[in-house]
Amino acid sequence: MSSITTSDGTAIHFSQWGDPNGEPVLFLHGLGADNIGWIRQRHAFSAYRCIAVDNRGSGGSDKPAGPYTLDRMALDAVEVLDHLEVEQAHVIGASMGGALSQIIIVGFPERVRTLVLACTACDLDWRHELFDEWEDLIRTQGMRAFAIKNFEWLFGPRSVRRWYPIAAVLGPFLVRAPADAFIAQLDAIRSFETGTTEELAQVKAPTLVITGSQDILTPVADAEEIAARIPGSELVVVRGQAHGFMVEGARHFNRVVLDFLDRSRTRARSSLIS
Repeated sequence: MSSITTSDGTAIHFSQWGDPNGEPVLFLHGLGADNIGWIRQRHAFSAYRCIAVDNRGSGGSDKPAGPYTLDRMALDAVEVLDHLEVEQAHVIGASMGGALSQIIIVGFPERVRTLVLACTACDLDWRHELFDEWEDLIRTQGMRAFAIKNFEWLFGPRSVRRWYPIAAVLGPFLVRAPADAFIAQLDAIRSFETGTTEELAQVKAPTLVITGSQDILTPVADAEEIAARIPGSELVVVRGQAHGFMVEGARHFNRVVLDFLDRSRTRARSSLIS
């Protein structure tokens, strides 16, 4: 296990796997999740130097009292790269991690070699009412009840029908943050009022936007908006997959993302030769 102490005194945990001499890939997960959420990417991405960060409030990272901000959480990830002396990385962000990745590409464009935005959005306003409901459920019934009740937000209808009988086991495993820290992350999303909508036109890094056709938390329209705003970006909609498809549909997710990274590397080599 590895961790750094950030510039504001918070311990941020991260895990590494793959080829230590490979091109760095930074993985950023979503609300309440941690690096365990990337477990189905560990073998597939082993040719890369993989770095998965636990956002503050989750996993092995500190869980200070709020408030949190997405800007500070994005800076936590950049400071992990600084500590590891990684000047530039392929950045893969899912859900809230996709919002953090957008903040990084806008604020630190020189640190991003390529960008993958999975099941995420650039405008988060409409979800505030839902997040209020989540907070009320957590405060009245606890995290376990929240994780079980909201199992359907992560997975498509077929998987929900198949796995719901064991949701009591799987749900808490997938969302492991304590209640106060989870709510602090919720508040960080709710306070990010302006989003990154206007700044995305500045993005120059090769970008893949990928989502599942059955995602009800960040619908396809969210991915379409991001792709329309980032010049030259690619949009892939994976049929039959929902919000947690890097776990549920890992084979599809890994194939699309690795193909994108391979093509980006080929283009980069060709430009150097020419």
